[in-house]
Amino acid sequence: MKILVTGNRGYIGTVLVDILLKKSYEVTGYDTDYYDGCGLYEFGQPIKQINKDIRDVSIEDLEGIDAVIHLAALSNDPLGEFAPRLTEEINLHATLKLAGLAKEASVRRFIYASSQSMYGISNTDDELDEDNSDKEPLTAYARTKWEAECELKKLNSDDFTVVCFRPSTVFGAGPKLRCDIVFNNLVASAYTTGKIEINSDGTPWRPVIHVQDISNALVAGLVAPAELVASQSFNVGIINGNYTVRQLAEAAQKAVAGSTLVFADEHVADSRTYKVSFNKILTVLKDYFEPKWDLNSGGKELVDMFRRINFREEDFKSRKCIRLMNLQQLVKEGKLNKNLRWV
Repeated sequence: MKILVTGNRGYIGTVLVDILLKKSYEVTGYDTDYYDGCGLYEFGQPIKQINKDIRDVSIEDLEGIDAVIHLAALSNDPLGEFAPRLTEEINLHATLKLAGLAKEASVRRFIYASSQSMYGISNTDDELDEDNSDKEPLTAYARTKWEAECELKKLNSDDFTVVCFRPSTVFGAGPKLRCDIVFNNLVASAYTTGKIEINSDGTPWRPVIHVQDISNALVAGLVAPAELVASQSFNVGIINGNYTVRQLAEAAQKAVAGSTLVFADEHVADSRTYKVSFNKILTVLKDYFEPKWDLNSGGKELVDMFRRINFREEDFKSRKCIRLMNLQQLVKEGKLNKNLRWV
């Protein structure tokens, strides 16, 4: 099977491509390479690479492709607020253009990496499910992910299967590691500084998922029967996979022996709190997806990687691991213009 992976040179993409290659898929990568130079170590390469802005995708890019796994996006709330107009252009309009061309090119499956951020602020007594819980996107990033899902499902047909996966906050080792996401940030801080500082009271809830587990969920979207996944959305997480920030911090402290955990005297208000149900994916796709990682194994893996590559505080706090910082620097250097296009 020939798979096109957009955003293949990002945090999830580099891990996903390695998994696909080991499963003997023929992988074509598609990436504009905003994060070239951000790799912490070598990673596997697809059989073919298209270096191109997703806004410029053409039907020729999709010739002979059996399935698309679409990761490419401005990838979190801070990036979305950095360029809200471009977030709509890239995360929504380019996504729909890609899907429309894929259907025209006789691609059979379109697997979309969406987001749980569309749930917004919720009553944390209840776990949010995919189909019945309110969607209250608070940011440009969250809104464009939700709107893209709604429009993509209109393209679903007997010969074009659309499935959407909503990952929890991702953690775990990878060559294009991100430290602007919660558990990676906490473990990296503990490892490089010896200290974890929490600026909230630690009570907000966060669901998390390992980068290899989300990659394997996307693979499940390739192989599960169409009748199970067609026009469906799945929250991706692990059993009992909702944690408070305090619990995440304590797990990070456990991963790094001798590190200290400090809660600030004055807390920054953090209204983002939500618990998510993973019952749907763990039952409907139980024969195709079984998460393997938890915070303990993921924390150990991160520390082992940090030791192996001699990871330092200057790496942790640099553009290598912080997506917004990298884009801001490329704009400042004149390498990207205000529309985030290469000059």
